[in-house]
Amino acid sequence: MKIVYDGTLDPRQCKAVLGETIPAMAAEDPDVIYLDADLMNCIGTAKWAAEHPERAINCGIAEANMVGVAAGLAAAGFKPIVHTFGPFASRRCFDQVFLSAGYAKNDITIIGTDPGVTATLNGGTHMPFEDVGIYRTLPGATVIDVTDPTMLISVLRQCKDRPGVKYIRVGRKQYARVYADGSELPIGKAVTLREGTDVVIFAVGIMIHEAMQAAIELEKEGVSAAVVDMFTIKPLDVEAVVDWAKKCGAVVVAENHNRNGGLYSAVSEVLAERCPTPAAVVAVEDEFGEVGPQGYLQERFGLTAAHVAEAARSVLKRK
Repeated sequence: MKIVYDGTLDPRQCKAVLGETIPAMAAEDPDVIYLDADLMNCIGTAKWAAEHPERAINCGIAEANMVGVAAGLAAAGFKPIVHTFGPFASRRCFDQVFLSAGYAKNDITIIGTDPGVTATLNGGTHMPFEDVGIYRTLPGATVIDVTDPTMLISVLRQCKDRPGVKYIRVGRKQYARVYADGSELPIGKAVTLREGTDVVIFAVGIMIHEAMQAAIELEKEGVSAAVVDMFTIKPLDVEAVVDWAKKCGAVVVAENHNRNGGLYSAVSEVLAERCPTPAAVVAVEDEFGEVGPQGYLQERFGLTAAHVAEAARSVLKRK
């Protein structure tokens, strides 16, 4: 694994990566079956699916039924990969995920695209700020917030044979490039992107870029900020949280999610039990989403590098 972050965008869109990786996985493993809720065109799998109807199922706009079908396929020995937009992959079908997949021990991989403000012009109805919180309550689940296209390939391939329900949240468009092509990112292991001694910023998803930019600005002020990619929100790398909290004595969590139930909640639980430490959060407050371009929405909901830097300054006063 090699870190190559320089603030630039990865040239690949995540939907294109999904459109290439899912067919490749199906070609390599005859047990992989792909299911979608009428959104194949949105992630580039439509042409392949039309050519391989025995490996791809368009379940229509019936997400709960789709999860039931996936669970049945898993019970029969297949390895289903399910895709729909984040709100429909979480709150709309969670009862079926909980019972037919989780409780019944049927292993499925669920991809929820356009999480949080990355839903942009699809608006508040399509803007899940709660999906991580929902999936964190599922016993044995794996919950991942993707950092960049390279990570997407790595974690999707790992999830195929990983037991339990796996939920991958990822935007369909471009992310800042963080990892070199071909890097492997082991699920459950945090990655230190930047060393620091004064404050640690635990970040995920689109907030990795904001955290890195905040750390650069803080350095100009004489503040040494570490940045840690906590892409596996469940199971959380508890030791990494404890080690960094002890090392820096101040914590900031940055996530494209509601502050309740997501990474901030997971990190706060660890701090409370293992290492009480001043902490601050940059996340969506107790609000619903709205329509707008991503840049506007990040400002609107306080998800920018400036907000991360200000949270760091605030928490440092409480050390």
